[in-house]
Amino acid sequence: MGSEIHMKIPYIETPLIKSTTLSEAAGCNVFLKLENLQPSGSFKSRGIGNYMVAKLTSQGGDARKAHFYCSSGGNAGLACVHAAITLGSRATIVVPLSTSPYMMDKLRQAGATDVIQKGLSWQEADDYLTGTLMEEARAKGDVAIYVPPFNAQEVWDGNAGISHEIARQIPTLTKHYPVSIDGVSDDDATARIGNVDAIICSVGGGGLLSGIMQGLDALSMNQTRVIAVETLGADSLYQAVQKRELVTLPAITSLATTLGARTVCKRAFEYGLREQVSPVVVSDADAIAACKRFASEDRFLVELSCAVCPAVVYGGKLKELVPGLNRNSVIVIVICGGANISYEILEQYTASQAST
Repeated sequence: MGSEIHMKIPYIETPLIKSTTLSEAAGCNVFLKLENLQPSGSFKSRGIGNYMVAKLTSQGGDARKAHFYCSSGGNAGLACVHAAITLGSRATIVVPLSTSPYMMDKLRQAGATDVIQKGLSWQEADDYLTGTLMEEARAKGDVAIYVPPFNAQEVWDGNAGISHEIARQIPTLTKHYPVSIDGVSDDDATARIGNVDAIICSVGGGGLLSGIMQGLDALSMNQTRVIAVETLGADSLYQAVQKRELVTLPAITSLATTLGARTVCKRAFEYGLREQVSPVVVSDADAIAACKRFASEDRFLVELSCAVCPAVVYGGKLKELVPGLNRNSVIVIVICGGANISYEILEQYTASQAST
């Protein structure tokens, strides 16, 4: 018998909590899946971490020889670095020119072997990473392992854990929060939440959406609507669904640069065509306002790419997106997190809107 490989797991199970303020705004039960508490500060730790563990396992588990290479707007790269350090490997990250110095500093502080800025978009950064940088590394004898930020089965497998955790956690929350349940008092110790009416998530390249949908399919939760949110100027999924074919945006013009995949992955596009999925686009201005309000009311400072989800609730869009929405409805918002935010960056966003 071969020896079993043991290695750390570079992601965690995250809490699911009720938001009183968002529940009041929505007129129903709103819960927050706190992926901002992952080791890297975003949900990317799940998919990226799972992918890296799978690759190390398939190669015999010698983490010291492995050198991971990831192209990213920032958060996937940060997840890659955190996972590499946890597993005992090295990580080099290539980011596009749109990535802020603030995020690049975070990547270096996290322990990246190198952080390289190349290309106007993620796609151009990825082309340089795979076509030039990794080829040069392999020519020098480096054990170079590519880490895709969103488009791989192992990434979706990791992100599918969000759906499985929600399904396991949601029935127990009547023990901890006042919850509106049709026909049953939540003071009853046996009271359980039966269904999740909708999950709200943001979409960049589509890895999060693909994982959530994969998890829902495995759980036969076909009645749960998924609201997939993008910003105007980074809306590759919305445009693809409207045209019923994959599209490539000419450029990313949104301030939510970590949503900046000019083409969404094919798997996410296929899910986006389902009746169960509702692609939604919000403005940068709405995302900025939601970022401020969410920080003030729920005490979490998140990126614009994450704030687009509570923005759907603040903007009063749920009633048109969730048929039959009422006080007993259960909505889960995936708070995907993101490290590219600070109060100073938020002030810059506000100033940029004021000048337009």
